[in-house]
Amino acid sequence: KKHSFTNQRKATRNALLLEGPKTLVSKFKSQIESQIGIELLIMAIAPPSNLLDEALDGKGGRMILIEDCVETSGAFVVHHLLKSALSSDVLLVFISFAHPFSHYDRILRKMGCNLSVQRDCKKLMFFDMLMADNRDSDRAKLIEERLISLFGEIQRAVEVCLSHEGNQHVTLMIDDVSLLEVDANGSSNFVLDFLHYCNSLRAQFGCSIVALNHDDVYTTMDEPNLLLHMEYLADMVIKVEPLATGLATDVHGQLTVTNRGLEDGKTRNKVQNFHFRVKDSGAEYFYPGSKGFK
Repeated sequence: KKHSFTNQRKATRNALLLEGPKTLVSKFKSQIESQIGIELLIMAIAPPSNLLDEALDGKGGRMILIEDCVETSGAFVVHHLLKSALSSDVLLVFISFAHPFSHYDRILRKMGCNLSVQRDCKKLMFFDMLMADNRDSDRAKLIEERLISLFGEIQRAVEVCLSHEGNQHVTLMIDDVSLLEVDANGSSNFVLDFLHYCNSLRAQFGCSIVALNHDDVYTTMDEPNLLLHMEYLADMVIKVEPLATGLATDVHGQLTVTNRGLEDGKTRNKVQNFHFRVKDSGAEYFYPGSKGFK
């Protein structure tokens, strides 16, 4: 048996020698090309997500707070999350204090998403708060009643969304909280009450909440209660900032994503930092140092 096994090994070696190095290289090349073809096919079927999507990790039922400043707007993050929600099976309730529907529709079309079609298909419910009538002799009463009425409409919209077959997930987006505060005549208490009402939908229906706020609005305050309360409620904070090293042509700013979670009964913050470049078709995200500065 040993003699037979030795002869078999010699025969195999002689066969390889007869084929020659060119034949062997050709075989290996064919195998590698086949493997690459399979990998490209997989990438085409399921394209890799970008860094922001990876940081978000796709979990629902959370509150995501986007904080930006005058130097670096976080609107592109709102647009990114808006498109991501509508590209999945998520139903979206959008409350805008910043822009009319046509503004978002124009931007999202460049990103390959038609908001008008999404609204007609009942995947998007849009509340245009710029069209609301603010004229009233009792301003404080109007603000309180208006926010209570708005929450009632949002709650009914969520219930309608979840009444459809499949019990789909609902995301509530607010653009933006600082203008909501302006609309509330500067009353942070009214805004906090409204946000707490919206937050109750998370426990009741498992909704997600996304809110944009301007961080630098509160820099002159000793205790910015509204900002601190929002950060307390948030499961994830996405901070949009200019580059610490100054302006660059290929890099428009940096994102710091703080994901809060529990591990062994203790709060653990997972922090990720990467750069971004805003384009008409969306934003590009990459690690610091991976892009050349010009």
